Amino acid sequence: MMTDIEIAQSCTAKPITEIAAAAGIDAGYLTAYGSDKAKVDYKFLNDCPNPDGKLILVTAITPTPAGEGKTTTSVGLADGLRKIGKKSAVALREPSLGPVFGVKGGAAGGGWAQVIPMEDINLHFTGDFNAIGIANNLLAALLDNHIQQGNALGIDPKQIVWKRGMDMNDRQLRHIIDGLGGKVNGVPREDGFEIVVATEIMAVLCLSDSLMDLKARLARMIVAYTYDGRPVTAHDLHAEGAMAAVLKDAIKPNLVQTLEGTPAFIHGGPFANIAHGCNSAMATRMARKVADYVVTEAGFAADLGAEKFFDIKCRLTGLRPSAVVIVATVRALKYHGGVAKTELNSENLEALEKGMPNLLQHVDNIKNVFGLPCVVAINAFPTDTKAELDLVEKMCNAQGVNVRLSEVWAKGGEGGRALAEEVVRLCEQPNHFSFAYPDEMSIEEKLDTICRRVYHADGVVLTANAKKQAAQLTELGFADMPICMAKTQFSFSDNASLIGAPRGFKVTVKEMKVNAGAGFIVAKTGDIMTMPGLPKVPAAEKIDIDESGRITGLF
Repeated sequence: MMTDIEIAQSCTAKPITEIAAAAGIDAGYLTAYGSDKAKVDYKFLNDCPNPDGKLILVTAITPTPAGEGKTTTSVGLADGLRKIGKKSAVALREPSLGPVFGVKGGAAGGGWAQVIPMEDINLHFTGDFNAIGIANNLLAALLDNHIQQGNALGIDPKQIVWKRGMDMNDRQLRHIIDGLGGKVNGVPREDGFEIVVATEIMAVLCLSDSLMDLKARLARMIVAYTYDGRPVTAHDLHAEGAMAAVLKDAIKPNLVQTLEGTPAFIHGGPFANIAHGCNSAMATRMARKVADYVVTEAGFAADLGAEKFFDIKCRLTGLRPSAVVIVATVRALKYHGGVAKTELNSENLEALEKGMPNLLQHVDNIKNVFGLPCVVAINAFPTDTKAELDLVEKMCNAQGVNVRLSEVWAKGGEGGRALAEEVVRLCEQPNHFSFAYPDEMSIEEKLDTICRRVYHADGVVLTANAKKQAAQLTELGFADMPICMAKTQFSFSDNASLIGAPRGFKVTVKEMKVNAGAGFIVAKTGDIMTMPGLPKVPAAEKIDIDESGRITGLF
């Protein structure tokens, strides 16, 4: 059986100019990166008179070691929509090098439902993440230089909240002391690194609607506090102009294609467990201008990625989805029912039924918290039995939701026809889209509402430190901002070991900070860290390249 990378390498990409022309994008808007990928100038959004296509969000059940296949389903659904005669596009996040070299490996879909060139997409692509890292570290350098050169703003080195960034999992850099070696080498202080996808600049880029909006958001970012408690911004350090200059190309969405030639906009990549988990708003808008149906995804499960897609991205950008796809696998549901990973290939209706509440809780949230029509897509595995598939369908139907088998991994767009037809039907249904909480709630009320309505917890607990920070953020005027929960992806709770649909728990918020440029407050729970570490056997150990330049090991 061919691996994902072998399948991708067996296909010949169409010239990106041909993909763009078919989508109605004139070559004058393109900056080519080779023959198979290009950046699209944001001016296209202002110039294109087309109405906006319908937006479909693909989300998933709580992830397990068995895998769910959300990106694969997103790509296959976009191809499936074309198979039934609809003009479609897909808008996805860019993969981070952290997971590529760490645990997850590549993130460009799988099987016959992939975006290409998958090697480039999974590695440096068009350099966006590198530019974000440079802009982030430029600000860090200007901040420390200001302190070194006399500290006219009165910055308290113990209240610096800005960290350096790099797009790699490196636990060694989480907490460091820098500025050592005498006065000429800076002011010694505690410091640390975040992975690029957790930085505020990543969030800012993904929520900006123009270059000038990007510059204004960069200016508002808070980097530190003074000795008397006043926030210090990037604007105070005169940094936003240079940072925006570094990001002038990175802000332009990237255009590539699926294996079947469907336009794919891949741009931005904040993690959903430590950031807001959605591709750039600009790429999503661009896709809606060239297609009648746009498939996009949000990271991890619906309690994280989808909630943030609705409560942050949609709230701040005005985007409104028409339908939602919730991806699940029989194998993953049996895992939520208590079956060991090694036993998932055997039929087990009892465990499947026991694991179904996880899926049904996500369904209930989409329908009754956010007011949107949805369909469950079962990502097919050869080990699935008819009895297991029938049970999933029966239990979902009882909750008023249809189930469609997705065979896109094996069959590409042809395997997504049934799912595509149901999605089109749902897009014509009336919906009552709403957010999980209103803007005017206090910070603590918003946290409590997310925990109760979305996680089905018994409430939220703020540590003394988090309470102090919430009070400070309220006093500074940030209480009306939405909340970005930094939480484990493996559970509805803040405890990764509580699988399924747990009850009788509270969520503890340990730390809060404002991303004033992005426009949301980050609430950290559990053991979430903004700089992940590598596993015992990193995926990087299996990646290789031969003398002809052919890459292997990216799945």
